[in-house]
Amino acid sequence: MKRWCIPLLVLLAGCRGQASSDPPIHVFGDMDWQPKFQPEEGTRLFPDGRAMRPLVEGTVAQGALDESDAVRTGKDGDTFLAMAPITVDESVIRRGQDRFNIYCAPCHDQTGSGQGMVVKRGYPPPIDLASDRARGLPDGEIFHVISNGVRNMPSYRKQIPVRDRWAIVTWVRVLQQSQHGRIDDVPEAQRGNIAKESGTP
Repeated sequence: MKRWCIPLLVLLAGCRGQASSDPPIHVFGDMDWQPKFQPEEGTRLFPDGRAMRPLVEGTVAQGALDESDAVRTGKDGDTFLAMAPITVDESVIRRGQDRFNIYCAPCHDQTGSGQGMVVKRGYPPPIDLASDRARGLPDGEIFHVISNGVRNMPSYRKQIPVRDRWAIVTWVRVLQQSQHGRIDDVPEAQRGNIAKESGTP
């Protein structure tokens, strides 16, 4: 056998032999041509004509079984929760910083001032998160705004999971504290690590 025949045989071995545009013949166990519905495809199998089935009522997302109404909504009845209903530790704060910098900083910037990159390019500026108004909002209301949006801010309910939204709320509180911190807020043993202002902008 000539050497040039070997690559040709390898190529032919990978072909399925379905050169025509006719529908393939379904062979039991054939993974390449198994019967299936494509996204948004119709069917007479169900009365509503849809192959894609809606979620069963009461379906709970994986990992969300223990979430109460307060955790999911930020409210206790009609009242916003004053404090985040989660245990806040360093890992939660770091997660909040990470998610804030991804989803919020483009508008709010990484300090929360509301002068993010898209604002500098003409988008209406959001609220300064270190302002007295923002500092006066309960945690549940900040969570509600992240979830549902307000004015020019869209909802992030679909992009950000519930726990990450609460983590962002905790990071917003860190940013607020950093903008209004006093020397007395710093543990005495660590005050020597604070760099003095240079006087230059």
